[in-house]
Amino acid sequence: DVAYLRSVLPSTTEDAFFDYLATLDASEVTVTAVPEGSVVFARVPFLQVKGPLLVVQLLETTLLCLVSYASLVATNAARFRLLAGPDMKLMEIGLRRAQGPDGALSASKYSYIGGFDCTSNILAGKLYGIPVRGTIAHSFIMSFTSLEEVQPRELPPLAGGEPVDLPSLAKRWLQRDFQGLLDTYCVRRSGLPNFCAVALALHQLGYRAIGVRLDSGDLAQQSKEIRQVLRACGAHFQVPWFETIPIAVSNDISEQSLEEFSREGSEINVIGVGTNLVTCPLQPSLGCVYKLVEVNGSPCLKLTEDEEKMTIPGTKTIYRLYDAAGHPFMDLMALEEEPSPSAGQELMVRVLGQLGETNKVVPTTVEPLHRMYFRDGQVCEPLPSLLEVRNHAQMSLSLLSPAHRQLHEPQPYPVAVTEKLHHLLTKLRQASQ
Repeated sequence: DVAYLRSVLPSTTEDAFFDYLATLDASEVTVTAVPEGSVVFARVPFLQVKGPLLVVQLLETTLLCLVSYASLVATNAARFRLLAGPDMKLMEIGLRRAQGPDGALSASKYSYIGGFDCTSNILAGKLYGIPVRGTIAHSFIMSFTSLEEVQPRELPPLAGGEPVDLPSLAKRWLQRDFQGLLDTYCVRRSGLPNFCAVALALHQLGYRAIGVRLDSGDLAQQSKEIRQVLRACGAHFQVPWFETIPIAVSNDISEQSLEEFSREGSEINVIGVGTNLVTCPLQPSLGCVYKLVEVNGSPCLKLTEDEEKMTIPGTKTIYRLYDAAGHPFMDLMALEEEPSPSAGQELMVRVLGQLGETNKVVPTTVEPLHRMYFRDGQVCEPLPSLLEVRNHAQMSLSLLSPAHRQLHEPQPYPVAVTEKLHHLLTKLRQASQ
């Protein structure tokens, strides 16, 4: 790395600089952060990094790259989950539309954290333990031109040995996940009758088809028509489970699609979301920033005409304040040396965006938001499993009040500073003018 930097930096760069770069390590770096999967609001720092100035400056791009897209996809997935409700199965199917294989893996991982149930990305399943689900491709169905092509035959193992009865082996695999794709040609005239015939034959042999998938047309209306046929078929042939066969849908599903399903009513049980999940078209990037707030023990401030872009100076501790109903109602930033607020204690605070006014709040519960994760070059907090992160994310979302959780015109969530931090902010602003 140092040799490469020598080749691209100006030839006048001093050798001592490269010697210094070769000695860098993370032994003096400390990182505190909100637990992965926590709900974080605008202006609240979710990572705080302390260490030698050059080292923490070098970490800026890496840390922002690691957290920004991950947070964006998890948030996007959480929005789909909130719209779909708790009982709908959500399947991430965005691999073919993602920004390369690394982007696809990140999308699968953080969609799962955000509330999706499974992924079609088998590598993500292998690496992260995410449940994997899939279905039949149109190209597979179209590859057959007649039933003669699927006549029983024997096939020897590739490594040698006695031939195996392939249809019998295929039937054993059918006891696993099987999901029929109905609309390669026509749902009502061929897809649905053929599916029912095959599913009833499987039932006669002791097998159960696990579902169908729609990939075109009016998905909500078709789901209702299909459910009607499945119920009638199950009743006529006395197959009770037939009427509960899951119906899955895909085809450029968006937030608007989920709202339409809810408004129109449907018999949909599983929704596959790809492009509108992994590419985040409603907000293609997350505006995370990494700003210096203290150097050599002295607080510093980035001053701007836009108050929303102004940094909050000093090393801070962040607290989440809860009301009597158990909902968070405010996040409070305090200077690190300030005493922790207590439950039931009246607090004087200044809400960002309304710094000219003083507010009194009395929290029922006070929760420090940050934990120490990295100290003296070592991870110092046990890192949770992906499933634990997912569960924490869903729990964090469930604690939000409905007014803050709604996706359309939510009530703004207040973020405030203590009087002491506000005094420091005012002092630095006046000194900079």
